[in-house]
Amino acid sequence: MTGRGLKIAVIDTGLNARHPHICAPTHLVAFDSQQTEHSWVDILGHGTAVTAAIQEKAPHADYYILKLFGDSLRTTAGRLIQAMEWTIEHRMDVVNLSLGSTNLEHRPILESLVARATAAGVVLVAARYSGQTPVLPGMLDGVVSVDVDWTLPRDRYRVLDVSSSPCFFASGYPRPLPGVPVSRNLSGISFAVANMTGFVARACEDLEQRSLDNVLHALTAALHN
Repeated sequence: MTGRGLKIAVIDTGLNARHPHICAPTHLVAFDSQQTEHSWVDILGHGTAVTAAIQEKAPHADYYILKLFGDSLRTTAGRLIQAMEWTIEHRMDVVNLSLGSTNLEHRPILESLVARATAAGVVLVAARYSGQTPVLPGMLDGVVSVDVDWTLPRDRYRVLDVSSSPCFFASGYPRPLPGVPVSRNLSGISFAVANMTGFVARACEDLEQRSLDNVLHALTAALHN
């Protein structure tokens, strides 16, 4: 399973399409009218590393890159909402959200977006925590919630019930870079989400009905095979 036939959206810092780890078809998405031809360039490298981690597991999917962040990992709720709305309107199969907000004022509108995504068959994969603090939208029902497990290799994941809902754990490391020690590479919850998105893509490939319940069942069943 390699993600063939899937449309995967990555909402992050853009993309360096010439990076050797970027191996799948990618499409640059203008969800914001202010975006320009060069605005997808990944200044931070974060979105490129996230996309590469997913593509390692699902190299035959099509990738849609939505640049949410610029020169820092900070943005507005309005832009995040715009990006998420685009993925729902364009019927992405899987959406990677290596991000989270602690501002609970946005919970009602994000709950509405998650419900719309679920109804449209769009699977959202998002960080459940920032440190020890639950964050939106990953803390919500209807999302594949992800936390980091530093002991797991990048080709494994596990699941636990947290507050009566499943939480998936994956490695916090992206693909390694030749000649760069692991300790100096990017790492963290962002890459646990990216690695889990790759597993979700594999689980989705063989599903005729890609409802969230079916995806969760397939992910859990795969752990026992």
